[in-house]
Amino acid sequence: MNWKINNTGTIDDLKEEFFGGKGTKERDELEEGYINFKIGAMLQEERIRQGLTQQELADKVGTTKSYISKIENSVKEVRISTLEKIVKFGFGGELELKIKLR
Repeated sequence: MNWKINNTGTIDDLKEEFFGGKGTKERDELEEGYINFKIGAMLQEERIRQGLTQQELADKVGTTKSYISKIENSVKEVRISTLEKIVKFGFGGELELKIKLR
């Protein structure tokens, strides 16, 4: 793909230009990928902040180091039940979900 980026506009403008409008397959895939990336990055940041290795977090949660790595690197989507275990048992926190309907 040959991308020529115009220096004006918002990130939403760029997404629309290169991936289409909201609701298109390409745009939906982009947005879903970003959500998975964001969750993985947040978990990795907190794991490091708490001084845990991937193995230590996996042991606390009852999963494998490989699975933690895949979540942190956006290779695998994390299930809500697993995310809840990571937050609760791994980090001592509480998972809150918010759903907005339009």
